[in-house]
Amino acid sequence: MPPLDPQQATARAWFEHLRDVICAEFVAIEREAGSDAAFDYIAWDRVDPSREPGGGGVRGVMKGQVFEKVGVNVSTVGGTFEGEFAKSIHGAGDNPGFFATGISLVAHMANPHVPAVHMNCRFLVTTKRWFGGGADLNPPMPIADDTASFHRSLRAACDAHGPGDYERFKRWADEYFYIPHRQVHRGVGGIFYDHLEGDFDANFAFTQDVGRAFLASYPAIVRRRMDTPFTADDIAARDAWRGRYAEFNLVYDRGTSFGLKTGGNVDAILMSLPPVATWS
Repeated sequence: MPPLDPQQATARAWFEHLRDVICAEFVAIEREAGSDAAFDYIAWDRVDPSREPGGGGVRGVMKGQVFEKVGVNVSTVGGTFEGEFAKSIHGAGDNPGFFATGISLVAHMANPHVPAVHMNCRFLVTTKRWFGGGADLNPPMPIADDTASFHRSLRAACDAHGPGDYERFKRWADEYFYIPHRQVHRGVGGIFYDHLEGDFDANFAFTQDVGRAFLASYPAIVRRRMDTPFTADDIAARDAWRGRYAEFNLVYDRGTSFGLKTGGNVDAILMSLPPVATWS
């Protein structure tokens, strides 16, 4: 992969920093619960179809007492899109070269009263340059206070920036994180945005604040709920809900499709799947 330009290097460095801060916070929560769980980091390299080096990433996974399974991945890859797939990517078309760097996080929790969560931020370069990402909360049994605090943090991040349109990005999340064949939403929403291009500094600052909003809200929710008593019926409800989550990620999720079609690390791409799920 060619050397990174200043914008590419700046975005990559931020995503790696955000990974480090998030992982440290999650490990701290495990310590508070009396667990010695830690992240297992595995680096991987991507080979472009042209046989040229195509970058790579680091897959981080922790299995603990509070976080039954949490994955935090960072990747920086480049190369060319193959075949018809290029036509589906913003700015690719007849010029299928690309660069992508980003962070992707999914947490599945041991206690059914602690919501699962997804967060992703990314910077892509084709013939255009843009940021995308968002975060959404996925509780098996929603609690209104948790939903409100999560959305409040994301709204504050959006309201602080010109590119941040909370109501539009909230609607986008509601539309995107929907399972048509079940006619249900995957969770209680959040924000989703894509193709923020033009002013790199403004769009980058907004994307940074999305990451900070996640840090300001989700760990607090975990600490608030992780000691809540639960029953066998609660576990059954959690695992049935996880089945819906898995269906969305395998059938509809753009990130899953992008990773698999661009030669990404399969284990890193599928880390979003829950450790246990049921279908009845």
